[in-house]
Amino acid sequence: MRLVLVCSWWWGWLLLGALGARAGTVKGVISGADGAGLAFANVAVRGATTSTGANDQGQYALRLPAGRYELVFQYVGFRPRIEPVRVPGGDSTVVLNVQLAPEAYSLGEVTVRASDRDPAYAIIQQAQQWRPYHRREVAAFRARLYSKSLGRILETPGKIMGLFKLGPDIKPGIFYLSESLSDIAFTQPNIVKERMLSSRVSGDSRGISFNRASAGRGLNFYDNLIKSGFSERGFVSPISASAMLFYQYELVGSTRQADGALVHKIRVVPRRRTDPVFSGFVYIVDGSWRLHSVDLNLGKEAQLDYVDGLHIGQIFAPAPGNPNVWVMQSQELRANLSGLGFKGSAYITSVLSNYAAVVPTYPAPPVAPVAAPPAPGAPAARETAADIRKLKPDLRGLGAQVRRQVKQARRDSLRADPLARMPRGEVQLVEKGVNERDTAYWAQIRPVPLSADEQKDYRTKDSTEVIRRSRPYQDSMDRKRNKFELIDLAVGGYTYRNSFRKTSFTVQPVANILQYNTVEGVVANARVAYVRRTDDRRFVSLTPVLRYGFSNQQLNPSVGLTWQFDPVVLRQLSLVAGRTVENFDRNSQLTPGINSVYTLLANRNYAKLYRRDGLDLDFLAEPVNGLTVRTSASYFDRRELFNTTDRLLIDVKGRAFTPNQPVAEEASGGTGFGQSKALTVGLGLDFKPGQRYINRPDGKFNLGSKWPTFNAQGRLAVPHVLGTDVRYLLLQAGVAQRIDLGLLGTSSYRVYVGGFVGKQEGLTFADFRHFSGNRTLLTGNFTDFQLLDYYQYSTRSAYQEAHYSHHFNGFILNKVPLLRQLKWQEVFSLNYLHTAQAGHYVELGAGIEHIFKALRVDFYTGLQSGQRTGTGIRAGYGF
Repeated sequence: MRLVLVCSWWWGWLLLGALGARAGTVKGVISGADGAGLAFANVAVRGATTSTGANDQGQYALRLPAGRYELVFQYVGFRPRIEPVRVPGGDSTVVLNVQLAPEAYSLGEVTVRASDRDPAYAIIQQAQQWRPYHRREVAAFRARLYSKSLGRILETPGKIMGLFKLGPDIKPGIFYLSESLSDIAFTQPNIVKERMLSSRVSGDSRGISFNRASAGRGLNFYDNLIKSGFSERGFVSPISASAMLFYQYELVGSTRQADGALVHKIRVVPRRRTDPVFSGFVYIVDGSWRLHSVDLNLGKEAQLDYVDGLHIGQIFAPAPGNPNVWVMQSQELRANLSGLGFKGSAYITSVLSNYAAVVPTYPAPPVAPVAAPPAPGAPAARETAADIRKLKPDLRGLGAQVRRQVKQARRDSLRADPLARMPRGEVQLVEKGVNERDTAYWAQIRPVPLSADEQKDYRTKDSTEVIRRSRPYQDSMDRKRNKFELIDLAVGGYTYRNSFRKTSFTVQPVANILQYNTVEGVVANARVAYVRRTDDRRFVSLTPVLRYGFSNQQLNPSVGLTWQFDPVVLRQLSLVAGRTVENFDRNSQLTPGINSVYTLLANRNYAKLYRRDGLDLDFLAEPVNGLTVRTSASYFDRRELFNTTDRLLIDVKGRAFTPNQPVAEEASGGTGFGQSKALTVGLGLDFKPGQRYINRPDGKFNLGSKWPTFNAQGRLAVPHVLGTDVRYLLLQAGVAQRIDLGLLGTSSYRVYVGGFVGKQEGLTFADFRHFSGNRTLLTGNFTDFQLLDYYQYSTRSAYQEAHYSHHFNGFILNKVPLLRQLKWQEVFSLNYLHTAQAGHYVELGAGIEHIFKALRVDFYTGLQSGQRTGTGIRAGYGF
């Protein structure tokens, strides 16, 4: 292993190929007593770092150099079996079918009294006390990881939600199959570096698997809370610090392993079906109180998103050369999927082998106090919880020891391990060429054999890929996809695609094409978006717009251009040029559709509009990881607009349309401005320290950070250039973060502080700092103000703005039997604004989201300087 690490990766693969040429293959089927294959069973070479897993039919294959070996066959709940085997080498094949017997778990003789707990509780309590140690017992390691993912459609609906037709290529069968081989390095605390060596995606020779080692680190049952990836809420580990509040335990029995270890099989049962908990079995090693394996399930009551059931299986074993340190051998996830009329299944199986440089935190486990032997003649009795607490190991100094060992491991790996030289924040490196391996390579290197269905899927899709990529085939598919239906324009718009050229034309839905406001009357907003993409994630979009108001008879032509010209990192150039009609608050929640409805049906012409002629140029880039820079420059001739119509469908008595001039506290003389020209330049910085990311040939994918995002931006209006008459400087700083609070849900906040500084000249209401308010029942963004007037507190001075929301993820409603079936989730929000005119303005909101999986309804109360200003209900999308 040392030789492979110090040589270049290329020489390493030559060496591996040379060994493979002299190697033989051991293959067969691992089955149970009934003869059925044991899906994803584990096979390991005893005393070595080599291991593999069976496929979903129980078939396994292990390629080994010539020699004699002992193979250990394991499956959760079955007795391990050790079989000797001789591998002749020379590309020979040895067939070894193995049948595993269910583990014979027996209960020891104990004195049972009515007040006694099940013995499982004492075992779980020991595991809880040792959990912090086992969570950090390995300071660092390197290993090889093989992953395979498969998704299968079992049933399809006629139309999605009865509205949208399915594409011609969506039909029952395997829709996704991929496998990957990677080298990984782990260091505390939970830092995973991965270099993908090879990847294969069925039917896509250019595709790269999205299998990722760091994604599975969230399934560590030594953590208190487990993130499944299929739900917003976490699930309590059966050995978490608070597990006794959520689980009941039953000792099914204990068995002695071949190595002498005594393993306890414990059934875990939820105390309440509404709790975020697992059901199934955990297997715990006596004495060390570590996890031997897990066999756990989440059912429908777990309220997973689009998942009816999830199974998690894990097997652990001692690390090579160190029996006191255990590492994972294999992991499997199996899910039954359903949603939007679809039914399907999926699995992800992972096998870890070739463990090297395993650095234990302690040379030996800490010594726990030994229970005093019972007095001679005393009756046998079970240990009480207090007795178990007396056996708690002394873990003082564990954190400092972890840091010392990790620091040393990093120093050692920098000299030999390319993974250690990956940039900070990069969790996965996928280099060009990983998808160019042929089938012969995969036949040699794949540790988990393909099932018959998987072999057929590869053969069929790979052999037809050339056809599927050909122009005649893609044109035929496009003719079906591009078939026009009126429901498209009514709901989501219509898109015409040319898959071969990677181009598309999109027309917006009718609600965006036809609008109404009191300035222009009926508006025809003809907008077509043209997009052309490349195989390496570059794209260019061109969006011409012709807007015509039938009342003011004004034609407003404009064009937008966006160009992503770097295939990997974010580098985008955007341009908008021409004549546009804008809301004074360009970030307003008041969409044209909502404004049209309220204007025609309720005499509420909330939107206040102005015209601008000119251009706006923006450049967006990420020069270094975590830092996003946006620069902009614009020149516009702005014109005030006036109402030209008062037509409506329903006339509310006593209510008249208001003039097209916003009313603002800081503009006591009115907000009319006639005509104004402005030249502005802007700079915005977003910095997310500790951002993790994936580096692939087809782009850089950011994964987020545990730290907040810091923002700073400024906009400067330059006067006396090309007739401009506006001068100001607006500065703002902010911070935003999403915080995971475990079972209590997730919180998020945004805080901004800013204002206009220095000399102001010719400032118009279009230049004010606006705060996105809402006066309608409908909202497009629950993270903004919901009762605040659109323009009343717009400012040209200093301001402070804050938004906070907490999603309980069902923490409360899941405990109410009738409501739990609806899968609703509760949410709380707070919005705050301070300006010279607004004083201290606060909104408090409470609501329900995930109504019919997509809707959210909130009730808000507004307070200003301690006095209630009003209440309101808001509804919108809330996934």
